[in-house]
Amino acid sequence: MATLSEKLAAVEARNLRKEPLPSMRPGDSVRVHYKIVEGDKERVQVFAGVVIKMHRAGSKSTFTVRKMSHGVGVERVFPVHSPRLVKLEVATQGRVRRSRLYYLRGRTGKAARIRERDRLTAVAGPAAEAGADEAPAQPEE
Repeated sequence: MATLSEKLAAVEARNLRKEPLPSMRPGDSVRVHYKIVEGDKERVQVFAGVVIKMHRAGSKSTFTVRKMSHGVGVERVFPVHSPRLVKLEVATQGRVRRSRLYYLRGRTGKAARIRERDRLTAVAGPAAEAGADEAPAQPEE
């Protein structure tokens, strides 16, 4: 007979997202495609902004996105494993030193900018890595 914690784990596993979302961190600029239901119609609405918080809690995981709309700050909390979350695009990766970016709430304009994180380029292999540091050899005469 299964214990209560095993039953809860099984229910939680059923509610998890089948395909994983792209990796994101606080400070990243994202575009969230979310399904909206209006009456009997469904449409996909895009919410673009900066991830200011991530809450990791299994099937109850959420992330908070903040954007400026007509001079007013708008924050929205999205459940990671929601079936209404259609797609998530990471536009830019921000370089921040905090996990909660609540300080952005009091900033506007240039003060609210986030530096972009350097993206690492993949190297073709060890041979390409060894040859990249050295200058081309001059033929001896």
